[in-house]
Amino acid sequence: MPANLTPEYKKADEWFRSASSDDEKILALEEMLRTIPKHKGTEHMRADLKKRLSKLRAVPAGGKKAGAKHVDVFHVPKTGAGQIAMVGMPNCGKSSIVGALTKAKVNIADYPFATDKPVPGMMMFEDVQIELVDTPPITVDYAAGGQVGTYRGCDIVAIVIDLAGEVLEQMEVVLSYLESHHLLIDETTEATDASGNALGKKTFVICTKCDIAAEGTMETLKELCDKPFEFIEISAQTGQGLDKLAELIYRLLDIVRIYAKKPGKPVDMKDPFTLSRGSTVTDLACKVHRELAEKLKTARAWGAEGVHDGQNVPRDHVLADKEIIELHFS
Repeated sequence: MPANLTPEYKKADEWFRSASSDDEKILALEEMLRTIPKHKGTEHMRADLKKRLSKLRAVPAGGKKAGAKHVDVFHVPKTGAGQIAMVGMPNCGKSSIVGALTKAKVNIADYPFATDKPVPGMMMFEDVQIELVDTPPITVDYAAGGQVGTYRGCDIVAIVIDLAGEVLEQMEVVLSYLESHHLLIDETTEATDASGNALGKKTFVICTKCDIAAEGTMETLKELCDKPFEFIEISAQTGQGLDKLAELIYRLLDIVRIYAKKPGKPVDMKDPFTLSRGSTVTDLACKVHRELAEKLKTARAWGAEGVHDGQNVPRDHVLADKEIIELHFS
């Protein structure tokens, strides 16, 4: 009986063949299993896919034997309210952005490939810390092995384009890289697969060196790009647009900051909790202390629309940005 493989399966198969890490191969195999037609003609293929998947899942991180030390330099632990990883061609300005907005020790140079591994730094937007990650550059035929893992683990991918260079070539190279690794959310790739594994990422475009580029370059690029990205132009050299970039990143993260107030104590306005927009009082209680969350009795709110200051709110009360919440546990 013919297998009659679908275009979705063939695309997942191509993804598996081009995967540069075991984690990515696992995601591709799971997609192949999800999209392969289920009939007698594919029984052996499905059994083989499951066998390969099981074998990969049994391999420790990095493919080393148990007990062997392995450090994945492309794994950047998340800190702060969100993590933004940058992608772009050599000398597009990624390091300059991270250097201008954080205290990270980036290597800003006029020669290509000055950055050979991810460099994270913390940016402040008002009273919220957000992590920016500088990454090695990519070219039409090169990307560091394992680099896709940095993008797979972040919250948002920022495409960085040098407005003073060949903008269409840069965009084509970066989009080809992101699409080949299923990192774009589009009509064929969702944010997560059926098992909850991360696939496509929210993406936007940072256009650098606007102080020396021809006027209107970003608008032309925006018109020619067929992706619904948000674009912003900046100059790390003059500081133009950096404040707007921080605002845009905060908005794209789609989070709210909540100020916790202990009963009978002043509110802590310096170190807010950050949660996904749409989170509830129960979600906040879990973030404060997961075990105590089960003992949540009541909550009071200040600064919420349609709620009187100090009014009791239910567990399913949806939190708003800059809201003050006082939790009472039994």
